[in-house]
Amino acid sequence: MAAASSASLRTTTHLSLLSSSSSTPSPQTQPPRSFLRLKSQPFNSPLHLSSQPLHPRSKPQLKAISSDLDISLLNPHCPSLKSRLASGETLYGIFLLSFSPTLAEIAGLAGYDYVVIDMEHGPGGISEALQCLRVLASTHTPVILRVPEVSAAWAKKALDLGPQGIMFPSIESVSAAEMAVSYCRFPPRGVRGAAHTIVRASAYGLDDAYVSRCEEELLIMCQVETITGIKEIEAIAAVDGVDAIQTGPLDLSASMGYLWDPGHKKVKEMLKEAERRILDVKLEGRSVYLGGFAMPKDPPEMLKQRGYHMVSGAVDVAMFRKAAVEDVKRFRSIGMENAAEEGEGKEADGYWSE
Repeated sequence: MAAASSASLRTTTHLSLLSSSSSTPSPQTQPPRSFLRLKSQPFNSPLHLSSQPLHPRSKPQLKAISSDLDISLLNPHCPSLKSRLASGETLYGIFLLSFSPTLAEIAGLAGYDYVVIDMEHGPGGISEALQCLRVLASTHTPVILRVPEVSAAWAKKALDLGPQGIMFPSIESVSAAEMAVSYCRFPPRGVRGAAHTIVRASAYGLDDAYVSRCEEELLIMCQVETITGIKEIEAIAAVDGVDAIQTGPLDLSASMGYLWDPGHKKVKEMLKEAERRILDVKLEGRSVYLGGFAMPKDPPEMLKQRGYHMVSGAVDVAMFRKAAVEDVKRFRSIGMENAAEEGEGKEADGYWSE
């Protein structure tokens, strides 16, 4: 909302300046309507116009201003996730498993701080993720891409789309974390393939400053979700370039032999031990953040109280499943007479959807 207000203020200012430049402009010097419409675009638009008056029949001269592009989101109004975390915010997000652009757009409009597009468990890949990134950019919502595996190929494809963050699953060792980071950095610091002159991450080459800032702005998340990984969790968190540790209660329960019981006492104890160790690392002054999933018996507010910096509170598919099942149960649980009475009441009060 703040971004929209800012853009509106800029637009109003531009139009007022135009109208005040001449109290009674003559028909010969008054700019055409098309010029006024283009001139009303905010200054952070990638297309800027010359301030020189235009002849009514002349075409506006457009110029690409690469320095105005915020490639982390392809949207200049959104602060980066890393900057918000550094300022002490607790961020609330949702996992998008369906790869539905419609649900992605709804999630963005609802106000989530970030959306994780899950290519590890979701049915979609790079092409489907791209559509979701585009609609989320229109809602000013940062995107984190969870890749299926720790590999240079998947990291390269994901990063070329231009997300604000990337999440690597099942990190169990320092060497795995170091490899993950190297896949996110260009040589000589890493091994990321270079196609920055043509990919979406650099606005298809329009953003000349992309290479100089992309590694600093990218949020690299390592998911530690097994007993083996938790044993090495402090060392993983200490790897240069690792910004956040994401816990994984379901995979942790499976690795402990409690696949069907993620709420088991031993699983909860192990998870809280992992949380404590990461928070201790944070207290030592290292810039590493703790992220996690809410569970039915461990809701988002509990994670926030325990000190999590990033809380994923829902999965789109699970949300819809729950709402759909409850909707069907509600309909089948009432008799026809009660349904008729309820329907009459709704008709008298207003629209049925209210």
